[in-house]
Amino acid sequence: MNRSRPDDPSSDAAGTPGHGRGLGHGRSSGHSRGPNRLRRRLGAAARLAAALALAGGLYAAFAPGAAAEDNAALSRAAQDGKALFDTSCTSCHGRNAQGVEGRGPSLVGVGSAAVEFQVSSGRMPLARQQAQAERKPPVLTYDQARQIGQYIQELGGGPQVPEGDLREGGDIARGGELFRINCASCHAFSAGGGALSSGKYAPSMAPATDRQVWAAMLSGPQNMPVFGDNQLTPQQKRDVLVYVQTLAEEQDPGGWGLGRYGPVTEGLAIFLVGMVAMVFTALWIAGKS
Repeated sequence: MNRSRPDDPSSDAAGTPGHGRGLGHGRSSGHSRGPNRLRRRLGAAARLAAALALAGGLYAAFAPGAAAEDNAALSRAAQDGKALFDTSCTSCHGRNAQGVEGRGPSLVGVGSAAVEFQVSSGRMPLARQQAQAERKPPVLTYDQARQIGQYIQELGGGPQVPEGDLREGGDIARGGELFRINCASCHAFSAGGGALSSGKYAPSMAPATDRQVWAAMLSGPQNMPVFGDNQLTPQQKRDVLVYVQTLAEEQDPGGWGLGRYGPVTEGLAIFLVGMVAMVFTALWIAGKS
């Protein structure tokens, strides 16, 4: 008769003591969960800080060597070249030769060969933007051109013209064959040059020096393709160089070369001189008969 009803609140409070302990235990575990979560967050932050400190220590250990290598002292020639570059080239190519958009390309990695060719032939510094940089009397001396080239070489590397006699061991017959295969389509068989598209042209090779011819093969200026050592070996470059320079130095054994432009000028000369002479001869004979 004294059994309490299931919905009696007093029976929940006093009659089921185990249930009361469960509620108290839940509240105490909720309070203890907060400090545990805080400790986990602090531990994660400490591990992250330790990892960052370790990464910073490793960078500090290895970075000085790389920085020292990047900032290695330039050679004397490169220092002189940098001074010339800063006064003559930065307006188009930037302070660190990284290029200026709309003015000049980056020179990092082009090598001394490209700089030596462009500057020693007077094509650079460029007077104005045009379809093609023309050869003109150089602004800088040949030694100054090589100094700027040395600065660019030490700045980013790239192709270099070898030292010494570049013609030594060259085969003129083999060079002529290589020239006709690789170069005559633009420069003509006699290396006199020829017209290209869009206002551009292949220049005459007659005024080019040995180093300029070699540098042009290595760097591929303007529309010219690059003939690296994978395309033409150093020996083949010597052969081509000997052939080109022989054409420039030798006189025409048959008389007037007519610009060495080939059969067009020769045919025109034959027509204008030979045919006109024959016509007047025929008229003279007719007048005498």
